[in-house]
Amino acid sequence: MAQSNGTNTTSQNWTSTQAYIMAVISLLVGCAVGYLLRGSATSAPAPTQQAQQAPAGMGGMGGGMGGGMGQQQMPTPEQLKAMADKQAAPLLEQLKSKPNDPALLAQIGNMYYDAQQFPTSIEYYTKSLAANPSDANVRTDLGTSYFYANQPDKAIEELDKVVKDHPDHANALFDRGIVKWQAKMDAKGAIEDWQKLLKTNPNWEGAEKVKMYIAQAQKHMNIKPGQKSDKPAM
Repeated sequence: MAQSNGTNTTSQNWTSTQAYIMAVISLLVGCAVGYLLRGSATSAPAPTQQAQQAPAGMGGMGGGMGGGMGQQQMPTPEQLKAMADKQAAPLLEQLKSKPNDPALLAQIGNMYYDAQQFPTSIEYYTKSLAANPSDANVRTDLGTSYFYANQPDKAIEELDKVVKDHPDHANALFDRGIVKWQAKMDAKGAIEDWQKLLKTNPNWEGAEKVKMYIAQAQKHMNIKPGQKSDKPAM
């Protein structure tokens, strides 16, 4: 498990809006090639930038949300942003009197991250780290936000900082491996990260998934980093 810090408050005190957002994300992640983990909340997969609708055969939101939503369409990015704005409003009000509170800034970042508003989550995670640069979980969140914002080099830069200071940080190692594999086609580097994760965190809850990813990445060992490939990652 990742190290815990103050940002866990968000995941422990969900409102109906947050629950709805994460239900949507749970459907979207069905199309994922792989997913990254927030440093402060490992229980729910992060959303994928590639997925824009529910996987074929999911049949809308009906059963999972109590049967009252029928064949309702997935929310658009604009609708997700509106929900995140509404959810974050009370915290943004608090921020007026505590503009440099790192935990508060990280909570707001988490809300926008969960709503797939990654440029905004980057903004608040960056502000949080300016006030508390040693927070490894928030820096992991910043790195994953950069990945989903199509900035893999910045993602790796932030995750490198986490691993340098916390060599056994499971989520950072997992996420860096995903970024290396999917964005940089660096299968060797990804495998090294995941093997280190398993060595330093043998009882990590995602160990079986990591082993599966290692097996898949080994099929790409002949591809040079940065090289395009038609072979699927999964």
